[in-house]
Amino acid sequence: MNRTYAIAGVSAVVLATVLVGALGLRVSRTTSDFYVASRSVPPRLNACAVSGEYLSAASFLGVAGLLLAQGADMLWFPVGYTAGFLVLLAFVAAPLRRSGAYTLPDFAEARLESRAVRRIASVLVVGVGWLYLLPQLRGAGLTLRLLTGAPGWLGGPVVAGVVTAAVAAGGMRSVTFVQAFQYGLKLAALLVPAVFLLLAWGADHTPAPSWDQRPAFRRTTQVHLDRPLTLTVRTPVRVDATGTVDDRTLRAAPLTLGRGAHRVGAGTTLRFPPGAPVPLPREEGGRAAPPGWAGPLATGREQHGLYSTYGLILATFLGTMGLPHVVVRFYTNPDGRAARRTTVAVLGLLGVFYLLIPLYGALGRLYAPDLLLTGDTDAAVLVLPHRLIGGAGGDLLGALIAGGACAAFLSTVSGLTMSVAGVLAQDVLPALGLRHVRLAALPAVAVPAAANTVVGDLPVADAVGLAFAVSASSFCPLLVLGIWWRGLTPHGAAAGLLLGGGSALTAVAATMAGAARSGWPHALLARPAVWSVPVGFAAMVLTSLATRDRVPAGAGATMARLHLPESLTGRAGPPPPRPAPR
Repeated sequence: MNRTYAIAGVSAVVLATVLVGALGLRVSRTTSDFYVASRSVPPRLNACAVSGEYLSAASFLGVAGLLLAQGADMLWFPVGYTAGFLVLLAFVAAPLRRSGAYTLPDFAEARLESRAVRRIASVLVVGVGWLYLLPQLRGAGLTLRLLTGAPGWLGGPVVAGVVTAAVAAGGMRSVTFVQAFQYGLKLAALLVPAVFLLLAWGADHTPAPSWDQRPAFRRTTQVHLDRPLTLTVRTPVRVDATGTVDDRTLRAAPLTLGRGAHRVGAGTTLRFPPGAPVPLPREEGGRAAPPGWAGPLATGREQHGLYSTYGLILATFLGTMGLPHVVVRFYTNPDGRAARRTTVAVLGLLGVFYLLIPLYGALGRLYAPDLLLTGDTDAAVLVLPHRLIGGAGGDLLGALIAGGACAAFLSTVSGLTMSVAGVLAQDVLPALGLRHVRLAALPAVAVPAAANTVVGDLPVADAVGLAFAVSASSFCPLLVLGIWWRGLTPHGAAAGLLLGGGSALTAVAATMAGAARSGWPHALLARPAVWSVPVGFAAMVLTSLATRDRVPAGAGATMARLHLPESLTGRAGPPPPRPAPR
């Protein structure tokens, strides 16, 4: 990969982001401008902005990486990401816009007339936002390391600095234009190279192997391992090794890796001949990674694979409606009808984008299998132009993809920073005002940037799946019941948020800490939505039934506002002031 071309592509995207953010400073004068662009964004522009914000590093890099490593099972990620907007369209989009709130905590307080519920919702918004920011910053570090050779930890602080400056300068109005532009860039960054990659694949007369066979090196490939690992070899393979293999120190020496497990030390370089099958790393718990790739729910690919698949589906289908950076974009629509039109347009834009992702995962399996050894499977999209095309054409396409990857994490980080900064400014910082909203952008992105150095080995798409699980377990019950059930009480909402969201957040923390690495404990913690979503709904319903005398006095009026068109209520702005909650 030509670093000069790639750096030029990334620099152009960063410069455009900063310039548009600075331009937004001239038009963001009020708190409404800063938070929700004065609720005046038309549906088409808003749909492009929502798509640009939603298609994060997990979509651009992570899903293709998971497809490369684990196979067709991982197509549930893009299916779930897109189908989540169907749930959002059916149950949430228009009523949430009619609520007139700025943030999810605003909605919780307006619906339930409770400061306590607002505070709980604020903590969970910040938790989900920070959890979602972690994989974006990891994607930034991975991209910067591959493009420039800089340390992987440097990408997070660089992106944090750029986004903080852009958000603090212009707020939601400028972020809207930036994200709409970045959606177009990301789509072009995948679509244009895909055409040339398919042509190059067609011109390659080497017969394609069966997808369920172990991947093989198509040409002489040198692999440098930065960390120690254990490789599982099923067919003996001849390599040239420099480093440590099975406690033997070698220097450019020929070596035959026999059938079985082999320990390879950090800093070792292995040179594989063409046609050699890729020895796969041994998974946690001592199980060898299985060869199955094309079949869904392949036997042995993952312990308790059926449960894990349902956990992933439930988290992505229901988690979208509670993601703070997605929800806040619906507040920028002029009215509820525009919010629905925005959601329909988003479904089409996401569908076009996700049609391209499986191509990169499949081509990565053929042309970049060495990433399975190094652990950099998230880099498959970045390296394919160089592997298939090469030369100046490959360098130019690589620069385009690098710019798209940069846009992916910049757009999502911008939206997450906006949503988290809004909550921090309203509910954490002691003073209010636009100045403090801008100051809140710094801790909103600085905390996950620091945490990224501790949990940076978690795959990008997997980390996003954990954020979806927390969102599905907390805000999905709050929004669905708060919008469609008059009987929801503040006590019920608090119980559901604490038990559903709290238990999912605890499971996520345990997963990241490596508390359980195999068996049912690992499956239950890594895919908590199967049990934490029912816990959240049940806690809200049962506690509300037990405290039905605590239904807010203004619940009837609030429900009417959520469901009646603006033409009947006569208002599309914020709700009227409420009396202080008891």
